[in-house]
Amino acid sequence: MKLGGILTAMVTPFESDGALDEEGAARLIGELLESGSDGLVVAGTTGEGATLADAEKARLWEIAVEESGDAPVIAGTGTYDTRHTIELTERATEIGVDAVLVVTPYYVKPNRRGLKAHFEAVAASTDLPVILYNIPSRCVVDMPNDLLAELAEIENVAAVKQARYEDLAPIEGLDLLAGNDDTLARVLDMGGTGGILVASQLVGREMRRMIDEPESRAEVHSSLEDLFQALTVTTNPIPVKAAMRLAGHRVGGFRLPLVEPSEDEETVIRAALERHGLLARV
Repeated sequence: MKLGGILTAMVTPFESDGALDEEGAARLIGELLESGSDGLVVAGTTGEGATLADAEKARLWEIAVEESGDAPVIAGTGTYDTRHTIELTERATEIGVDAVLVVTPYYVKPNRRGLKAHFEAVAASTDLPVILYNIPSRCVVDMPNDLLAELAEIENVAAVKQARYEDLAPIEGLDLLAGNDDTLARVLDMGGTGGILVASQLVGREMRRMIDEPESRAEVHSSLEDLFQALTVTTNPIPVKAAMRLAGHRVGGFRLPLVEPSEDEETVIRAALERHGLLARV
């Protein structure tokens, strides 16, 4: 399975009381797949996976598999505990997702040998493609390219979501996926296959043009830069979820410790949406 295209890191809709909004999740899946997304990452960082119970993650994966048709569903199963990650990966495999996204173990700061042992153990627990998720800004630990090359030798480690800005490079044996919206064009230029993205929930068709129309890639990227920047005005997924509400999507609020954007932050988000004609008509 080649992993690429516009893979949207889907937000998780909540009810007004903070409960999982299953109907909202099903509705959002359909909306995203109709608006430029080739596939979805469910219960990842943008989906507030850290605040979801295991049963809620499993239910989201079930809904996504039911609603996505032929579009790939990627389950965010990574935690800082190898045993727990394996449990989630096995459950996602049983449900029938198409791949799993496994983040570098955070907080515990494993050394190189620990990282390799972690991914070997997780990969051995499933026959699905495993996507490595390298995001040193959140996990503190970075996986350098030579380590990624070693991990590529694990049979079903198939891709890397690369969410750092420095030393971006293709890795033999791995599909290279942009982990930040504003690096998608650069990753595609160096032979990457796509990205796991946030802004595609709002401008999926435009971002898809960066793949389909390489001659227009730089122009499209430039036209979206202000939106990408606005969606980083505070911690993800606060800006994108707020933006989606302003654009008319019913996705609810946040679970603590995430909170609503400040008035100043919302002003930045609203202005970017207005420039792109994305504000819902009231």
